Amino acid sequence: MKRRQFLGATASIASTLMIVPRHVLGGAGYVAPSDKLNIAGIGVGGQGGSDLRNMQSENMVALCDVDWNRAAGTFQLFPEAARYKDFRIMLEKENNIEAVVVATPDHVHAAASMMAVKMGKHVYCEKPLTYSITEARTLTEAAREAGVATQMGIQGHAMDSIRLLCEWIWDGAIGDVEEVHAWTPHPVWPQGIDRPTNTPPVPATLDWDLWLGPAPYRPYHPCYLPQLWRGWWDFGSGGLGDMGCHIFDHIVWSLKLGPPISVEASHSWFVPNEMTWDKPKNEETYPRASMVTYRFPAREGFPPLKLTWYDGGLMPARPEELEGGRKMGDTYGGALYMGSKGKILCGSHGANGLRLIPESKMAAYTQPPEMLPRSIGHAEEWIAACKGGQPAGANFDYAGPMTETVLLGNIAIRTGEKLDWDSENMKITNVPEANAYLHRPYREGWSL
Repeated sequence: MKRRQFLGATASIASTLMIVPRHVLGGAGYVAPSDKLNIAGIGVGGQGGSDLRNMQSENMVALCDVDWNRAAGTFQLFPEAARYKDFRIMLEKENNIEAVVVATPDHVHAAASMMAVKMGKHVYCEKPLTYSITEARTLTEAAREAGVATQMGIQGHAMDSIRLLCEWIWDGAIGDVEEVHAWTPHPVWPQGIDRPTNTPPVPATLDWDLWLGPAPYRPYHPCYLPQLWRGWWDFGSGGLGDMGCHIFDHIVWSLKLGPPISVEASHSWFVPNEMTWDKPKNEETYPRASMVTYRFPAREGFPPLKLTWYDGGLMPARPEELEGGRKMGDTYGGALYMGSKGKILCGSHGANGLRLIPESKMAAYTQPPEMLPRSIGHAEEWIAACKGGQPAGANFDYAGPMTETVLLGNIAIRTGEKLDWDSENMKITNVPEANAYLHRPYREGWSL
C-alpha cells in the first residue's frame, strides 16, 4: 500500500469511530451522566422516599427533611446527595438542581413547589397538590407561565385500567352516566378529636418549627406526626384529600369533568371532652366520617352529573347486579358508575378491578379499539417531560383543577352549607363567609 492510500484508509477508520453512539461505547442500557436529571427531594422520609426510589435512573443531588432520623433510609440509599433540613436553603445553595420532588405534609406542598417553580425547576408534587384552593390555582398558573414540567403523585393515572375505563365510557358501554358514587374507608388515623393539652419535648432529630412551615404555631405533640397530620385542619385534608385525588382521577378523566357548580356535605359529630346535645363545631380535626355531594353541569356529549363521596366507613347501597360474595371496590375504596344502560364497578387507584356488572354483561362486552396511548410509567412520564418530552399525564394543568374540586368538598364539610361555586372567579357566591376557607394567612417568614 502506498503512503497516500494508507493515510486515507486511516482517516476513514478514524472518522467512523468518531460517530459511534455513546450508548454503544458504554454498553447496553448505558445512560451518559449528562443525560440524567439532577433531582432534589423535599420530604424524603415517607412517601417521598418511595417516589425517589422510582427515579433511581436519575441523579439524586440533594435531599431535604425536617427529621433526619425518619429520613435515614433515604439518606443511606443516596449517600452522595447533600442533606438539608430547610428546603429554602437547599434550593438557594444547590445550583445544579434541575427538578424537585415534593412529598411533605399537605400544608407545605405549595410553598415548596412554588419556590422551585419560580426558580425554573421542574416539580413532582404529591397529592393533594396543595392545602388550599387558592394555592392550587396560583401554583398551576405559575407552573404554566414558567414552562416547567410537572406531575402530581397519582400513580394510578398511568395504569392501563384507567384508560380502559375511559374507553368503555366513551364507547357507550353503560350509556349516559348521570350518577357516580365514590368511597374510601379512610381515615385510618384519629379524627373527631380535640387538641392535646400536654406538651412533651420535641425529639432531638426533628426541627418542629420547620415542620410547621406556613401553618399557625402550636406546641409539638406526637399526635401530629408522622402521618397523623392528615386528620388535622391545620396540616392535612382528611380522608377526602388523602384518597379523593386518586379516586376522582378516573371519574374526572372518563367523564371529562370540569369544575362543579355546587357542593354540600353531612358528617359525623365531633366528640368533645364532655358530651352535649348541641352539635359542636370542631376547628381542630376533620370528622370521623363524611358524605359529600357534588353537582356538575352538562358537558359536550355528557349529561349533568351527581357525584357522591363517602369516607370513614360510609358506603353507597350495594347494587342489585353485583353477585353475592363479590366485594365493593378494594382496600382503599372504589367507585360505582350508574349509566342509563348498565353499571361499572371499580377500585380506587387507576380504576383497578374494573368490571361491568353483572359478570354476564362483562363476558358479553366487546372491547372497543384503543383510543388512548398507554403510559410509559408515572415517574417515567415526568422524567421524560423534564427532558423535553410530552407533558406528563397528571401535570398541574390537569391536577390543579381536580385538586380544587376535592378541596371544595372540605369547605362544605367545614361550613355545613350547600355552596354554589363560581370557578372562573374562584368564589363561593351564596355563602360569602365560606370564602375565608379558600386560603389562610401564612405564618411570618413564609409565602408563596
